[in-house]
Amino acid sequence: MATVVERERKFSGDDGFQLPDLTGCGGVATVSDATALELDAVYWDTDDLRLLRSGHALRRRTGGHDAGWHLKVGAVGGARVEHQFPAGASGAGPPAELAALIRGASRGRPVAPAARVVNHRRERRLLASDGRVLAEVAEDDVRSEDLLDGTTQSWYEVEVELVDGDEDLLDAVAVRLSGAGAREVPVSKSHRAVAHRLARFDTRPPADAAGPVIGYAREQRDTIVANHAAAYQGDEDAVHDMRVAVRRLRATLRTFRGLWARRESEAVRAELRWLGGELGAVRDHQVMAGRLAAAVHELPDDLVLGPVAARTGERFAADLAEATTALRAALDSDRYPELLTRLDRLLDGPAGEVDSRWVDRRVRRVVRRADERLDRALAGGGPAGDAALHEARKKYKAARYAAEVREPAVGKPATHLVKRFKRLQDLLGTHQDSVVTREVLLRHALRAYAEGENTFTYGLLHARQAETAGHDLPAVLRARDRARRRKVRRWLSR
Repeated sequence: MATVVERERKFSGDDGFQLPDLTGCGGVATVSDATALELDAVYWDTDDLRLLRSGHALRRRTGGHDAGWHLKVGAVGGARVEHQFPAGASGAGPPAELAALIRGASRGRPVAPAARVVNHRRERRLLASDGRVLAEVAEDDVRSEDLLDGTTQSWYEVEVELVDGDEDLLDAVAVRLSGAGAREVPVSKSHRAVAHRLARFDTRPPADAAGPVIGYAREQRDTIVANHAAAYQGDEDAVHDMRVAVRRLRATLRTFRGLWARRESEAVRAELRWLGGELGAVRDHQVMAGRLAAAVHELPDDLVLGPVAARTGERFAADLAEATTALRAALDSDRYPELLTRLDRLLDGPAGEVDSRWVDRRVRRVVRRADERLDRALAGGGPAGDAALHEARKKYKAARYAAEVREPAVGKPATHLVKRFKRLQDLLGTHQDSVVTREVLLRHALRAYAEGENTFTYGLLHARQAETAGHDLPAVLRARDRARRRKVRRWLSR
């Protein structure tokens, strides 16, 4: 399997459109002669086109230099990740490794041929003065067939894909093509092939006061699905983004829970908590491994007694491998697509009728509860105070997410409050990281002692973490006061 990141744009032109000279665009010195290719792709999807609706395109293509199975994840017009697999037998479905990567988007349902796209391509390379390939430009004469109802279409398209160039090059080429009469195309070939079927699915949130809440929740669900493939493969950023989306969803379902049937929304929240736990186990090991490695690296060599870096690296590697295996098992289980299906029914089904005042009251309430929790935590101290600060941090996450729901409508005032909450949340997170790091260091020190190794360095690192935690609290107080200034909260009381 190969994984690549694509950066491309697509354009269409009317009859008689001629590809303009692209030399001089973003460092392009010469344009190669055209190479003709015949490409034949069959796109696979569920019967309700869940893959395409989730921003995925799955195809088996023959012809060209990368024949085989391709899974593209991401929106046209930006960076897309493409996973490539060998073609295999012509009548067989996608390989098991690929099927695992679409499990979130397909909701675990079977996929079958949905559309065929046949493409006569004339491909040119845009070259720098030193011979580097900056981009590839393809003129495509396309014919498509919807394999469900037989609908056919034909069109002309220009596709520009970066190789060793940058976004400035794409922008320059776009300006040159637009000047020649081309228009940027917002959808992929697969979308266009089944556009009439996709049009049946209205994904717009309701136009009433509940719309922003439902739209925000759907964005988090879509983020989970968009990061599924990369998270399954252990990508750190994808695991993080997927975990944050789960947190946002859980908080939103709780803050605005009057919108949905209580029993079902709470059941979905419980399942999201399970998924978040599986993601969190992987992410926590990733973060802690980096944190301790950096802490050891910062010490003078004469204060590192024994194989501290090697031992911590070995232990975290083993823990991370175990957590990653458990996460993959969770994503391979029936429980995961069942969760997404229930989430679909909840977010795409009917919601309660509310007005804007109802939404604002719930935002104010979650903010007030976060303030109260932090004040109680700061009044305490010791281990109990650390636990209380951690709970306050979670409350401010919920407050931040609630403010994000209102951000598009309120504008800058809400944006400022979101930033203040994030700053406060980050400081409380740094304090909690120190607490957890000390617990980990203690465990590692006890294990090192049992194995007859020197534990001095573990104790030194523990003391430094404790000192760091003490420095956090004054900053927390300042951030709390800034987050409570009237100018950033005035909109909450309107």
